[in-house]
Amino acid sequence: MHELRRHALLSALSAITVATLLTTGCSASGSPSTVDKAAATTAESPEPGAVEEQLAVVSAPDGDATPTAVADANAVDQGKAKKSALKVASYDRKSGRAVISAPSSSAASDAEPSATPSESSSDKGSNSDSGSDSGTDSGSGSNAGTDSGAGSAADSGDAKSKPAVAVGDVIASAPAPGAPDGVLAKVTEVVETAADGGTTVETEPAKLNSVLGEGEADGTVPVDPSTMKVDPLVQGVKVSWAKTGDLTFGPEGAKLPLGSLRIDVGAAVETAPGAPASAAASVEGFVQLAPEVAFSYDGSGSGTGSSPGGAFLGLTGDWASQWSLKGRAAGSTDGKPIRIPFAELHADPVIQVGPVPIVVNLDLVCYFQVEADGRVTVDVEQDLKGDFRVGGNFTWAKGWQGVSESNMSGEPLKTTVTAVGDVKAAMGAEATVGLYGTVGVTADVAPYLRAEADATAEGSADGTGSATGSWALYGGIDLTGTLNLQLSIFGTPIFQTKIPLGALHEEWLLTKGEASTSTP
Repeated sequence: MHELRRHALLSALSAITVATLLTTGCSASGSPSTVDKAAATTAESPEPGAVEEQLAVVSAPDGDATPTAVADANAVDQGKAKKSALKVASYDRKSGRAVISAPSSSAASDAEPSATPSESSSDKGSNSDSGSDSGTDSGSGSNAGTDSGAGSAADSGDAKSKPAVAVGDVIASAPAPGAPDGVLAKVTEVVETAADGGTTVETEPAKLNSVLGEGEADGTVPVDPSTMKVDPLVQGVKVSWAKTGDLTFGPEGAKLPLGSLRIDVGAAVETAPGAPASAAASVEGFVQLAPEVAFSYDGSGSGTGSSPGGAFLGLTGDWASQWSLKGRAAGSTDGKPIRIPFAELHADPVIQVGPVPIVVNLDLVCYFQVEADGRVTVDVEQDLKGDFRVGGNFTWAKGWQGVSESNMSGEPLKTTVTAVGDVKAAMGAEATVGLYGTVGVTADVAPYLRAEADATAEGSADGTGSATGSWALYGGIDLTGTLNLQLSIFGTPIFQTKIPLGALHEEWLLTKGEASTSTP
């Protein structure tokens, strides 16, 4: 009997050992199994959210390919939006009422595949993981509808009875009907759900940190010059641009660098009172820009609903201009320079920050400005090249601060200065950069020419005398601007007054000369 019990016990132990070996996959050599390695890796990996996500900053795809992003109020990782197949069908900025259209049943099936007992995990396709990858998705149109985000209520089979979004969800959308500046709004009330899955909701403005969460992003996105709307303000304005695959050349036949916008202008300037007809004043030349939107965001350590640790919004770009001032220009008006805008430009580029489409509102007013004493007659021309960077930068240590940087240099192409006096003329651009229809940064980039002439004369009773004169031509740049209250859209503390960017003034000598005459 004891022998039978002993035999049964050994058999049971052998069965347990075999089962353990089969379960763990332990090899005869004693090396760690694949399962053991996976378990060790899982144990060593940080918890989700422990490492901040680096979000790509790229140009968003055009049209319907631009995805919507939705931050689910009921998600574990609140404040982190996911790419969604939902669309803003209409939006009323005054009332905040919006209609959110749900994807078609086929799109919903693609966005949220319904698992069935007969469906194996390998048959679900790569879309089943789109939610975890959406944070690093660059926003290419190929996967624009793969994740319904908070709109998972629009699952196939029950799309008619459930609203597309819920109270507390935050929606970020590219320009939509009624919202040419895009939508960044939080749902405050679900008003109605239509049979087709569309949901009417009440909203209120939201902050960027409610969709970017604790992620990090840093990058610049070029503005496609062909998308800029140009409104000439004086006669003689000509616009040309160049971009990849579609070259357009300047009026003078010069080839533009890719991604550049060029504006040529020639206009008369008011002549000083009493000036002869031969001293008629005019400005002629061109401004060439390759603007880029600069955006950065640091949500690390901010926590749900808290302000981000850092942010930047600004405009950078390459600048080139070649222009001339001729004649005897009028003096200042009421102590202020005479400014003549000659073109207004507007664009609403959409940049993709991770899964979130961010609509940037860019306005440029190109102008020339003359400040003169009405005595000196000039014929001067300057070729100027360089770059600039303006914007607002936020850190917890210093709050919002202006950024004004420029690296420009020029050379004279023509210099003639007669008589005595001073004149300063600029051909510049006033730029305004905002997000979702709010003004954030206003900057005035004004490269200029300044000419000054001086003379002394000596005479005697016998009619003899001499005169000597000197002149100098300078190039320079004035860069000024302000930060506006609406930069609080980042979720940073609100400041009560506009903050100056901090004026930048640089000047360099282009050329100078002297002359002398004597009478017998």
